Amino acid sequence: MDRNTLCTQLARQVVHLVTSGASPLASLPDVRLIYADQPSGRTPVLYSSGIVILFQGQKTGYLGNHVFHYDATEYLMLTVPLSVECETFATPEAPLAGILLNVDPVKLQDLLIDIGDDDSFHPEPQTRGIHSSPLTEEMLCAAERLLDVLVNPRDARVLGPQIVREILYHVLLGPCGGALMALVSRHTQFSQIARALRRIEHHYTDNLSVDLLAAEVNMSVSAFHHNFKAVTSTSPLQYLKSYRLHQARMLMLHEGLKASAAAMRVGYESASQFSREFKRYFGVTPGEEAMRMRQAG
Repeated sequence: MDRNTLCTQLARQVVHLVTSGASPLASLPDVRLIYADQPSGRTPVLYSSGIVILFQGQKTGYLGNHVFHYDATEYLMLTVPLSVECETFATPEAPLAGILLNVDPVKLQDLLIDIGDDDSFHPEPQTRGIHSSPLTEEMLCAAERLLDVLVNPRDARVLGPQIVREILYHVLLGPCGGALMALVSRHTQFSQIARALRRIEHHYTDNLSVDLLAAEVNMSVSAFHHNFKAVTSTSPLQYLKSYRLHQARMLMLHEGLKASAAAMRVGYESASQFSREFKRYFGVTPGEEAMRMRQAG
């Protein structure tokens, strides 16, 4: 079977699992399915860390001055949560379909222990939080087996983790190996910024200042600014603001909160300031976005 035919077949499997509701993903929490049957213009989205593999469709992302593309030939590797402007290319006839693999640092550390002191294993250090790289035949074949076991909850629970581990192994040996290694490196500037990002992720409603975040990772404010931008392509305060706006949007979508209530929940003291910043960031008012989300189901 040639590569294009295989990718089309895998995309059909993803669509079937999504639309039938039959996927036993509860048995394999490190895997999520990706599906979209409509195109979308360039809009801000919040990406979680992980490995994105598409079998059909295409996305183009914009992070600062960096533009990246990923499709059935290029996978995406994110080592930290990032707010990215993203454009989706999909249609009902050729939907976007793929998988997202969460990277568990403990399981990754176990894999590195098994690799051991191999003289041929020397990943290049990486500082940026997002990378794309060619999707190899080995990764594609492993992804095919992963989708096959998702049909059965027991197979997913027993066999799935080993297949996810296999994909991580191939990523470690490829161009994104250094980025993956950064997730478990403890004494690097990247790991310090990753700690600050985790602090924001879990405490974004708190009154977080740049001085506080810098002090918690033992950096001067100027060094923190410099290294934070190297990883995320944005400043600490802009990252915190975009993170809060995304969380408020999700509260409006999933809990039906009004804009003022969502604003208070994510740490805003002024509903009017929230509305101004929401429109500046998303291009529409919170009310317009809520109406659009309701119409989209």
